[in-house]
Amino acid sequence: MKTLGSPSTFVDAITHLSSNDPILAKIIKTHGKINFKPRGEMFESLVESILAQQLAAPAADAITRRVRALYKGKLQAESMYSTSVKKLRSAGVSPQKIRYLKDLSSRVVKGKLDLEALKEKTDHELIEALDEVLGIGPWTVHMLMIFTLGRTDVLPVDDLGIKKGIQALYSLSEVPKKEKIEAIAKSWHPYCSVASLYLWRHKDAPA
Repeated sequence: MKTLGSPSTFVDAITHLSSNDPILAKIIKTHGKINFKPRGEMFESLVESILAQQLAAPAADAITRRVRALYKGKLQAESMYSTSVKKLRSAGVSPQKIRYLKDLSSRVVKGKLDLEALKEKTDHELIEALDEVLGIGPWTVHMLMIFTLGRTDVLPVDDLGIKKGIQALYSLSEVPKKEKIEAIAKSWHPYCSVASLYLWRHKDAPA
């Protein structure tokens, strides 16, 4: 399976996108080759995504640091499953997110969710399996697939940055819905993940 961890795959993606979408070609030329390397473990990545939900980045980072400190930096299912609610609350985790973290860690500890085995599953199978976990929806799984697993063809249609980036670049009168995004992205396959990385990079670049 090709992954974005391979430099040759990333180069192939840039060539494909530049040849098939002149608008994307311009921002690829502007920003050059992005130095991207998938990182993190699946359990840790899912925990961090849950902790970050509906929070501004500084607040999410602060809570994540406090939670990591409870475990000397290493987030593991067994230790999180056995941690008291009181201890997690002391790190600033909301009761709702504690429910999510307990559900995730419980499934892993009890063998209901094999995260290592999921690495070999198709994108659809991965989304289907993780959708069963409380607090994990398509956006969280899309982020996991791009940033942790390095999957090449992920299109995060629910991501606000992707929506706003497409609206601006393609001169749309309104924020595009899923169907419009998928129509624009037809020529991006099988490298939608790389197109997404460039949309985020362009959105965050200084004006």
